[in-house]
Amino acid sequence: MKRRQFIGKAVAGTAAGTLLAGCSTQNTDAPAIQTGTPNVRWTLASSFARSLDTIYAAAEVMSQRVSELTDGRFVIRVYPAGEIVPAFEVLDSVQKRTVEMGHSAGYYYIGKNPAFAFETTVPFGLTARQYNSWVYQGGGQDILRQLFADYEVLNYPGGNTGAQMGGWFNREINSLNDLKGLSMRIPGLGGRVMDQLGVSVQQIPGGEIYPALDRGAIDAAEWVGPYDDEKLGFNQVARYYYFPGWWEPSANLSFFINQAAMADLPLSYQAALEASMAEANQTMLTRYDALNPPALQRIIHDSNVELKPFPDDVMNAAYSASQDLLGQERLDSVFAQVHDSFLAWRQDSDQWMHTAEYAMISYMNRHLRSDS
Repeated sequence: MKRRQFIGKAVAGTAAGTLLAGCSTQNTDAPAIQTGTPNVRWTLASSFARSLDTIYAAAEVMSQRVSELTDGRFVIRVYPAGEIVPAFEVLDSVQKRTVEMGHSAGYYYIGKNPAFAFETTVPFGLTARQYNSWVYQGGGQDILRQLFADYEVLNYPGGNTGAQMGGWFNREINSLNDLKGLSMRIPGLGGRVMDQLGVSVQQIPGGEIYPALDRGAIDAAEWVGPYDDEKLGFNQVARYYYFPGWWEPSANLSFFINQAAMADLPLSYQAALEASMAEANQTMLTRYDALNPPALQRIIHDSNVELKPFPDDVMNAAYSASQDLLGQERLDSVFAQVHDSFLAWRQDSDQWMHTAEYAMISYMNRHLRSDS
């Protein structure tokens, strides 16, 4: 199916169902009970290194739960990036059924379809809570599922990092001009925005960022946040740590499943797999929320690191360039349809969050500062 045929296409892989609020919907024409509990062995290729124990572990959480729910009859073996599939070829491998399943990020594949960015994040986009509500309750899963149907792949939320940091720089950024000529590791549409701001953008897997920074092959890099960044040793090879990560106000990771492989599973195994992916999605976010605060404190107290906000002119230029980029991409009807759904959900969600949660957090921050 060509992208121009996107509008109106039914969601592929009906047997897999759509996971909404932790519940799976199944084809009502399918038999209610399937006899037999076969032994099934799947392979999952991850885009992430084993050392990234929060992101990579989401696939392990899912795999372990699937095995427990099926009494060990359905086993998914997880492989880190590069062991059987290169980090940025996971989607292709799932499509070809070289592996039955992958764990990756949609925005790694915007070269195939720019709308894949919405599977992960877009600059100045949704928070993790807003993203999950859009996908599970706001029709986001259905519209994103149609994008991946061209590749015979089913996509599911597979973890979220929450809001990210702005990355590590080996020189201070005092103004927009200081970005010009920098070489930086940054993926997705955020990378395209940085390109517009004069940055030389590089795509480098997580496990290769440290040596690139250390050798001076790149001048700056972003990954996730304090826990992962400290674990990867970025504080040892770059001095300036910037915030916020305007290009990733949250970042959803995804499980990709070959449609035919999913359809071959007994319905009970499909249900176990969907429930396990939902658990992994929630687990990753809670782990980051637990691990990032103490890691940030350790980094702040490192005398070799300076924690700094991006200057206003950088933020303003990034926002303007982001809106221009999204506007340009809307010339494609597929991108525009996904963007419309995204924006409609965001408008209502932003108003609610600002009225209740943001107002409360802002007050408490002022109160805590005045008490300190």
